[in-house]
Amino acid sequence: MSVLNGISFYQNGKGEVPNQELARELAESENVEDIKEIALNLWNKEKKIQSDCIKVLYEIGYIKPELIAEYLNDYFELLKSKQNKLVWSGMIAISVVAKIKAKEIHENLKLIKTTIENGSVITVDGGIKTLSIVASQNEDYRKEIFPYLIEHLKNCRPKEIPMHSEFIFNSVTNENKHEYLEALNNRKDILTKLQLKRVLKVIERTEEI
Repeated sequence: MSVLNGISFYQNGKGEVPNQELARELAESENVEDIKEIALNLWNKEKKIQSDCIKVLYEIGYIKPELIAEYLNDYFELLKSKQNKLVWSGMIAISVVAKIKAKEIHENLKLIKTTIENGSVITVDGGIKTLSIVASQNEDYRKEIFPYLIEHLKNCRPKEIPMHSEFIFNSVTNENKHEYLEALNNRKDILTKLQLKRVLKVIERTEEI
């Protein structure tokens, strides 16, 4: 029986629960052949099947990212889709494997940045998380990517600042923390009390570096 029978599309559209359950099963069993079948169906003609399959893959990735890392090029291709859900789902999948595939993602920075600049809220979240992880992997990546992240922090919407500052914190060092702190401190006045509370925690952690 095909593993596809377990996705939401074939389970009478019961929301995302079947996809999440299937992902847990595949992560626990480490069934690479079934995972490969899911990956192949990222290109199914039925859009809902595509959507279910990328959901299953990144849910697997939350548990065992190494099981879905080999399909990184497929996730890059999804970023070029005209379907917004596939774009942001592809970006989430990329963020999940970013630590494992930092080199390959670094080689595709232009695509990631273009997708962020033209993407939906979820796409931007995933993209900033991805770049922050890649930047944290070595000094060369950090020097190239960190200025972009700081510029984003200076100009993003106020409600994005808490989450994105937490993502970017991963790439902060003693050498670059002053730029980071300056960007955050300059935006404190536009934050709500709850937003400011999260940002102040990040600032406190940064000052301890």
